Amino acid sequence: MSAPGDRGVVWLGTPPFPEAAREAVGDTRLRANLKRATTVIRDKRLAVASELDDWEQLRTAADAIRTRTLRHLDHHLLRLEESVTAAGGTVHWAADAAEANRIVTDLVRDTGEHEVVKVKSMATQEIGLHEALAAAGITAYETDLAELIVQLGDDRPSHILVPAIHRNRTEIRDLFAERMGAWGQPAPEGLTDEPAELAEAARRHLRRKFLTAKVAVSGANFAVADTGTLVVVESEGNGRMCLTLPETLITVMGIEKVVPSWSDLEVFLQLLPRSSTGERMNPYTSTWTGTTQADGPSRFHLVLLDNGRTDTLADTVGRQALACIRCSACLNVCPVFERTGGHAYGSVYPGPIGAVLTPQLVGVERASSLPFASTLCGACYDACPVKIDIPRLLVHLRAAAVRARRGAGRLPTAEAVAMKAAATVLDSPGLFAAAQRAASLGGRALARRGRIGRIGRLPGPLRAWSAERDTPAPPAESFRAWWRRNRQER
Repeated sequence: MSAPGDRGVVWLGTPPFPEAAREAVGDTRLRANLKRATTVIRDKRLAVASELDDWEQLRTAADAIRTRTLRHLDHHLLRLEESVTAAGGTVHWAADAAEANRIVTDLVRDTGEHEVVKVKSMATQEIGLHEALAAAGITAYETDLAELIVQLGDDRPSHILVPAIHRNRTEIRDLFAERMGAWGQPAPEGLTDEPAELAEAARRHLRRKFLTAKVAVSGANFAVADTGTLVVVESEGNGRMCLTLPETLITVMGIEKVVPSWSDLEVFLQLLPRSSTGERMNPYTSTWTGTTQADGPSRFHLVLLDNGRTDTLADTVGRQALACIRCSACLNVCPVFERTGGHAYGSVYPGPIGAVLTPQLVGVERASSLPFASTLCGACYDACPVKIDIPRLLVHLRAAAVRARRGAGRLPTAEAVAMKAAATVLDSPGLFAAAQRAASLGGRALARRGRIGRIGRLPGPLRAWSAERDTPAPPAESFRAWWRRNRQER
């Protein structure tokens, strides 16, 4: 297994989350786009989830399946390899991003092609496949509408499910008019920002690619170990075109996506569409098993990607993050994501799940600010269809980030010094009583000045706290003093 720093996970190189978030919060258009989109998706999810009387039982079942599968992941992966091979496919194992990119690049080269069509895939974004193929002279065309928008704008995805959530219709219209011609068929003259017109422009742009491409690259939502069946769920039909028309299909899948059987898959196909898009079922659910003569691609390759997942699995607390089914429900309910957007996280996995998954895949020392990108309100846990306890993982990884900082020999932060001092005071009844008396004196002094209820800007390192929060003034009398006085009066 490669070291965390060598995994090659796409780390976008943005500033630490607090700095990136501060800039994002100041972008009023971004905040308006995010609020509008997340509110719509959130309300739809609540409506369709409430239709099922057994919604909570489904969540519990999904949690149990994912927990059991991860505990015996090696067995299920070997079973998957056996089933895929028996069905006419070829399985490749990739320890890290570099190996996965090399495998895919070599497979495309072997076909003699220089273009591929691509189904939306977080795994290929994670390993930077676009860049690797481009370096080999191979052009990858995104066919998902949102991913097409991101590609045309030379942009970055900002949401797991809706990568272009940070753009509005007018921005997309302008982008299509300016950039589509450089990638193929140009946008029609007089294009408006009506959704139907934008979708039609994308459809016409992609049609030639679908009909001429000989190679497709996809991800996978699930893989059934018992039969070797791969599953892709999507809403536009572009995935179905890529999975059936080309002669060669290459699927890159994280090793955690395996499920043991079709009966297990049934649970997730009820949870995923409702949690992701607020739909009762996906418009397109494509499944394929190996190759079939005269039906679909004649060559199928499955690349099983580790890239830090085995190390994550070794953490009995952190491994919960691998249960994620990429529905993005946690993003849509997160107050932090709604205000900052996905780019602030600096990773292809944004939002609450990204805050706990990215540090484990790349090494917590490379993403030490992400576990702190949360209010710990718990909304993500309530929304997660597989019951990942994200708040617990955030606290777990915050401790790991602190340990990593200490292990690197860095000077203690002001926060660490303050916590050490607080621990000393709280551990000593005498010091605690003295601190209470001093705080009461300060509270009475503030009351005499008319500043009741809150303190203004705090001095020194404490300024960072008071700049963003109302700091309550200490009471003029502590509870212990009040208790002693009232008990004596009796």
